[in-house]
Formats: sequence, C-alpha cells, structure tokens
Amino acid sequence: QVQFVESGGGLVHAGGSLRLSCAASGSINIYVMGWYRQTPGKQRELVGRIFTGGTTYYIDSVKGRFTILRDNAKNTVYLQMNSLKPEDTAVYYCNINTLNPWGQGTQVTVSS
Repeated sequence: QVQFVESGGGLVHAGGSLRLSCAASGSINIYVMGWYRQTPGKQRELVGRIFTGGTTYYIDSVKGRFTILRDNAKNTVYLQMNSLKPEDTAVYYCNINTLNPWGQGTQVTVSS
C-alpha cells in the first residue's frame, strides 16, 4: 500500500491562494492521483485527478481555479488553489482511489 501525507493547508481570505502537497511513501509513477475534500457531515468528494501522462480532470466548481501537478521524481502531487472561496473550506486529501487507506488530510479554511 502506498501511504500519503498531505500538507500546506491553512487559513486564507477569499480570493487568496494555497498550494497543497501530497507526499507518497513510494513511487506514484503508475498511479492516477486524486485530490479529495470533505466537510463535516458530508461525504468526501473528488476535486480532481491527474493521470499518469499529466492529463487532468476537475469538478466544475473548481475548474479554472485549481491545478493539479505531479512530480514523479519526488513522489509528490500538488494542488494549486487560486481564487479561493468560502465554500472551498474542507479537509483535503490525496489518494490513488477511495479503497486505499487515507492520510490525515490538511485543513483549508477560507474566510469571507
């Protein structure tokens, strides 16, 4: 199993930016990597994915504001978040799929 450690969260004003990092315990070369988020009382939702060739997919609510990058040499995936909105407030996680164990996540709080 590959394990992940997320970091980079924090408190930011609406319109601000954050860059999250996801460090893997092993090679991620062969994996499609996803960023997910969860707010209290809601199911964890997919934010976006980056495929092995670098192609990305995003949910509509973050399209044009969030960018997922991967550095296979560092076994790390990033989530660049710009133009943040209060509704982006959540704990953010990365993973290869929803069946793999989850890391602790990183809290992102966007104030209005």
